[in-house]
Amino acid sequence: MNPEDWPEGLGPVACVVGARPNFMKMAPVLRAFADHRPAIPVILVHTGQHYDKDMNDRLFEELRLPLPDINLGVGSGTHAAQTAEVMKRFEPVLDEHKPSCILVVGDVNSTLACTLVGVKKGIPVAHVEAGLRSYDRAMPEEINRVLTDQVADLLYTTERSALANLQREGIAEEQIHFVGNVMIDSLRANLEFARSPADILAGAGIGKEFVDGRGYAVVTLHRPSNVDQKETLQSLLSVLGEVSAKLSLVFALHPRTRANIERFGLEELVAGKRIVLLPPQGYLEMLGLMSNARLVLTDSGGVQEETTALGVPCLTLRENTERPITVDQGTNTVVGCDRMAILDGVGKILAGDGKRGRVPELWDGRAAERIAEHLSRWLIERHNNTN
Repeated sequence: MNPEDWPEGLGPVACVVGARPNFMKMAPVLRAFADHRPAIPVILVHTGQHYDKDMNDRLFEELRLPLPDINLGVGSGTHAAQTAEVMKRFEPVLDEHKPSCILVVGDVNSTLACTLVGVKKGIPVAHVEAGLRSYDRAMPEEINRVLTDQVADLLYTTERSALANLQREGIAEEQIHFVGNVMIDSLRANLEFARSPADILAGAGIGKEFVDGRGYAVVTLHRPSNVDQKETLQSLLSVLGEVSAKLSLVFALHPRTRANIERFGLEELVAGKRIVLLPPQGYLEMLGLMSNARLVLTDSGGVQEETTALGVPCLTLRENTERPITVDQGTNTVVGCDRMAILDGVGKILAGDGKRGRVPELWDGRAAERIAEHLSRWLIERHNNTN
């Protein structure tokens, strides 16, 4: 066999994306697979778990992702209905294309659904971003993470603490491979293309006077635990109003959050203050906004990682995090929904006492290359041993 050629009879890798964060994680993996020698053939499957045509097309363009080979078109639904529908529509894809492996990323419903279909059909599964734990079983993502890791064949981790998490759950060390963080691969590859915050605000009809010499903070909120209950959302919006007296806020509104603000009649809490409400932003817009912010307030796991890589202080509006390295080594502080903790955190950052942090080990922009090298070798050896 020519070492430049993928072995005959060894199928492609079925790479699965289902929701927006998956795209950022998959983009560097696909590039690394194409650049590897031998090049690793792929089938890109979009489950359609989250789908907005304008945002979807924009993300693929910005991340330089190839368009999906297959879109399952599942759409929204309850956790049970969505997971079941992905499973039902994904199985015929495996029967037709006979992949050598399924590669899933993150912790969305599509991740677990495609993993279950694959392992029951005897197809190896590789999980990128394995071993992260919040130890909060009320989070649907935690259930997806734990179950995916239990049955996957290869577990690619972003931080060393994931090894202990997985070993406590009975997973053999030889299945676990510390490769770094593909989300940071995307960040490093795209930072030079990030949009200017001034241009973003101007596009929203916001003048330069909105951001004075003190700068601005970025806000994102989307988790059901924060936005689905009136009392919790009302409390968080009230605190944000107080923060806006100290620092202008750029609030990229998730559709779920906007709908609940309107449903609960809470518009006045964000009106008439130094808070600009933006629609969901593209990846390059968010990179530009975050990289130039004084601080970020969020309940997003990915944003915790990105702010650590950017060296921007982050306050996480949750009671826990599945990314402890962003707290132990990075710029992240978990403040929950406690008013005084949030205000105290903001005050410290504005006084120059925020976490400076450091970039964690192997968050160097080459995680996807390490995955490609290991997975290619593993699949070829497995193929040779069974033929």
